[in-house]
Amino acid sequence: MRRIGSLSGAFYAEEELEVHDRTIQLQLGIGAVVAAALLLLVAIPVWVSSPSNVPNIILSPLFWPWALAGLTGITGFGMILTAIREPALAEPVIPDVDDKPKAWGRLASIAAVMIVTMLIMPRIGMVWTSMLVFAVTAFLVRTSHPKTALISAVLVPLVLYAFFAHVAGVAIPQGDFVRLP
Repeated sequence: MRRIGSLSGAFYAEEELEVHDRTIQLQLGIGAVVAAALLLLVAIPVWVSSPSNVPNIILSPLFWPWALAGLTGITGFGMILTAIREPALAEPVIPDVDDKPKAWGRLASIAAVMIVTMLIMPRIGMVWTSMLVFAVTAFLVRTSHPKTALISAVLVPLVLYAFFAHVAGVAIPQGDFVRLP
């Protein structure tokens, strides 16, 4: 790495910046812990409210945000510990993006998918839209497991629908064309 001086301090030449797997994992772990701390200490207590007479803790509006924030923090700590204990690789990580115009094209495609999602969800419903978006996104990011992605695209929204609609009693937006039981 070559250090280049500037008036505001030193920075590194972009083409010579080496990023190691440990560095990426450590940064992601720290980011996950910070996000979990913000959720647990600020966002959930301030913006999520729950009635006091919820009969089952799993149905409480506070349970799942707390559970997911806690799991995010645990995962972050695990990533930090793994990055610290793991031996350094001899070679830097090769960046995934070698063609910047294609990367920007995929980013624009994801933005288009988000816009189309908002436009079609009222017409075909949340479950069917989720299935389509999951499948399209999996192929836009070039998944190495297309069969698993398609199976997950169908099963994950259906299982979530079954839980929330039939167990938790939450009304899930249905479309105009095909209604789920």
